[in-house]
Amino acid sequence: MPSVAVKLYSVFFKFLLKHRLQNRIQTQPDEFNPFGVTSRPEETIAAPNPIFDDGVATKDIHIDPITSLSIRIFLPESALTPPEPAPKPRVNNLPKRSDLNREPNRDDPTRQSLNNLPATPSRRNSYGNPAVSNLAKSEQRRNSYGCSNDMEGLNLMANAGVGVYRGYSPASSTRPGRKLPVMLQFHGGGWVSGSNDSVANDIFCRRIAKLCDVVVLAVGYRLAPENRYPAAFEDGLKVLNWLGKQANLAECSKSMGSGRGALGGVTEFKKTDSHRHIVDSFGASMVEPWLAAHGDPTRCVLLGVSCGANIADYVARKAVEAGKLLDPVKVVARVLMYPFFIGSVPTHSEIKLANSYFYDKAMCILAWKLFLPEDEYSLDHPAANPLIPDRGPPLKLMPPTLTVVAEHDWMRDRAIAYSEELRKVNVDAPVLEYKDAVHEFATLDMLLKTPQAQACAEDIAIWVKKYISLRGHEFSY
Repeated sequence: MPSVAVKLYSVFFKFLLKHRLQNRIQTQPDEFNPFGVTSRPEETIAAPNPIFDDGVATKDIHIDPITSLSIRIFLPESALTPPEPAPKPRVNNLPKRSDLNREPNRDDPTRQSLNNLPATPSRRNSYGNPAVSNLAKSEQRRNSYGCSNDMEGLNLMANAGVGVYRGYSPASSTRPGRKLPVMLQFHGGGWVSGSNDSVANDIFCRRIAKLCDVVVLAVGYRLAPENRYPAAFEDGLKVLNWLGKQANLAECSKSMGSGRGALGGVTEFKKTDSHRHIVDSFGASMVEPWLAAHGDPTRCVLLGVSCGANIADYVARKAVEAGKLLDPVKVVARVLMYPFFIGSVPTHSEIKLANSYFYDKAMCILAWKLFLPEDEYSLDHPAANPLIPDRGPPLKLMPPTLTVVAEHDWMRDRAIAYSEELRKVNVDAPVLEYKDAVHEFATLDMLLKTPQAQACAEDIAIWVKKYISLRGHEFSY
């Protein structure tokens, strides 16, 4: 059973959520505003931090001029390490047995040169000359991030004036940077609350970025009731299309940088030309530099939390329908964390756990009434029930799907049933069920530091790496 602290916090959480939902119903907007909102005033926001203080740099981008849709990029520090070199063939330089038995030649010039070296401690000498090793280390540090020693990659000069960008920017270097998979993350909150830049979501995305070694794009979709269905779903698909557009713009910029004119057969090259960007009518770059330097859209993962899992499911289905139209973006896997599924015919858990912790069934039905248009409201709506027939493309075309459920969550049985339907058509769709866990046990602010939350993130990383590793299925689950 959950701890006493979790039970007390659940009572307070449900009381506060019910009050907010009722206020949303009473103060619904009279006119439709397509711009919408992505956060609530009562939400505790984490400021973006574009330097690697704790191993992850973050920044916010508003990607749609018509709506409030935005993303927060989480870039792990591992993206700055150079790509691993190809393994060299092993050469057998072991001496022959006859050479070992032979008496050493005192007139050997190599032996004489070694004897003339100054005496140094054996531990230091075992790794080479200290002066040479220190020089090599400094050169390696100088070039490891593709930038020089004056911190071109990390623009953090102490004497920089006010208004100067002090965060990380990819260095102007011809050396290829390390590409990481891209993960689209959709936060929870019952359609009416939550934010991609909240403190809880910020901590969770940082943890996932470091454990999975991916670039996380936390999507700030529009909330209800200001923007009802399908606004949040369209925002999720819009980010996926934006990712493909960024990949194509980065390729165009790369070709522009390499296509500089030559004079007398010698190519003229400047550092500022290595990342030439396509600009909009205002002169601003249309290419996102972090994604251009470190994002690999051919290895894209969708991760949804609670109602965000419904968005991830919708985006995956639309990606399957689009096919090669999304190139070079390829959705290779998805993670559905305690999805916000419901239906008109109740499951066993919906009956037994209807008054469960944090999100009970009555409040979730109220959230669905605020999210779905009045003329479309139904618990068997395609956005709510994944088990209805004729819902979209065949399930056999769905990407591999990991489903995370909690023991004390009334939505668990429908999520497990959806996973079973995927396995029937030979889709890799395991289920991870956590004992004594509640809805949002791995992403709620109070529960983020529990061992279960940490274990869940590690389990997700183990499974996801099967599909994003360039070395193949080197991880077993």
